[in-house]
Amino acid sequence: MAKCEICGKFPRRGMKISHSHIRTKRTWAPNIRRVKADVDGHIKRIKVCTGCLRSGKVKRAQ
Repeated sequence: MAKCEICGKFPRRGMKISHSHIRTKRTWAPNIRRVKADVDGHIKRIKVCTGCLRSGKVKRAQ
């Protein structure tokens, strides 16, 4: 599943509304990346959204 392991973001569902107000179902998916990160002193592969990567909530492994 496309879910961030840090902040918990996951795909949201809603309606796309056209100019003529025709409604169709769609999803908004978070931008998830699989990165090697330092978690409690151990290097693990985790799924993280790019917002958490940019804000520094995740320390990438070297």
